Amino acid sequence: MSTVAIQISEVSKRFILRKQRPFLLHEFVRKLYGRRNPADEFWALKEVSFTIQKGESVGIIGHNGAGKSTLLSLIIGSARPTHGHIQVEGRIGALLELGAGFHPDLTGRENIFLNASLLGLSHETIARQFQAIIDFSELGEFIDVPIRNYSSGMHVRLGFSVAIHIDPDILIMDEALAVGDANFQQKCLAKIEDMKSRGKTLLLVSHGMESIQKLCSKAVWLEHGTKVLEGPVGEVIDAYHKRMRV
Repeated sequence: MSTVAIQISEVSKRFILRKQRPFLLHEFVRKLYGRRNPADEFWALKEVSFTIQKGESVGIIGHNGAGKSTLLSLIIGSARPTHGHIQVEGRIGALLELGAGFHPDLTGRENIFLNASLLGLSHETIARQFQAIIDFSELGEFIDVPIRNYSSGMHVRLGFSVAIHIDPDILIMDEALAVGDANFQQKCLAKIEDMKSRGKTLLLVSHGMESIQKLCSKAVWLEHGTKVLEGPVGEVIDAYHKRMRV
């Protein structure tokens, strides 16, 4: 039986930049024959490889634009790599940018069923977990209010509660816990520690190195879309800080 939770193999991701500029005949001819100006391309990731074992807690660090969020979107399947391969073993619970997976015109109640169904749960399974999701989020009196009227903190409460109550094998988070009140953050951190103790896999992106050091045993440092370093969390963060001071 495989011990690998996530396998990233030579993964690259290219985005095409859409720029408004004057019509030029040579560019029209270039596009007509399928040739693209390199300036129209942005490689968010370039041949990134690493492995996360089941039960590991891994932090992804790097400055804004390093490719961290792009990598997470590829892992959860909301985007596809241009080159390379990603293999994921197990159910993913993901809390990425605020509102991801939520429809603004639907209520919190309706969005619980929508979001969980997108993660592959049956209606019956969601119904069994429904009250636990509401109780953890502490949004009982607002559960029938449209999501568009929620604050950022309320978005996080609902999103995190759904993500953990689908009983994921892999929990993926991108900076979301930086939003919201301190008491709820501590409640979430306690839940994450409980999941880790039960052998769940954690993948965390954060600019808060304290959170990475507290929750993760390993770190991967990305810079301009490439992997700079991978290893024990303390060593990688120390190397990152030294580079930032130069």
